Amino acid sequence: MCLGIPMQVMALEPGHARCVGRLGLRRVRTALVGDVAVGDWLLVFLDSAQECIPVERAQEIDATLDLIESVMQGEAGDGDAAFALPSAMSSEQLRALSGARPEVNDTTHDTTQGEIA
Repeated sequence: MCLGIPMQVMALEPGHARCVGRLGLRRVRTALVGDVAVGDWLLVFLDSAQECIPVERAQEIDATLDLIESVMQGEAGDGDAAFALPSAMSSEQLRALSGARPEVNDTTHDTTQGEIA
């Protein structure tokens, strides 16, 4: 599995940016995101920027990665994830997340379309 790491642009080079993040200082390819400026946040996969992201999204991703790291180290993982955990979802939310059809007794959807009499 490959994880995207938020990194902030500190300096620019042709086709690359010097970025800092949880991995330290890295030289990152910027060909896929185009022009960037010092201070911009990038979502980086294998030293290649895949997306420019706002600072709020960078903070959410870092908080989620902190949570994953704490769980991997055997800690409780009481941090705030940047997404709703499936264990906290209702059955309706889980069905929507998975793309499953509504329950049979759900009267909000017309199930007679396309039936042949």
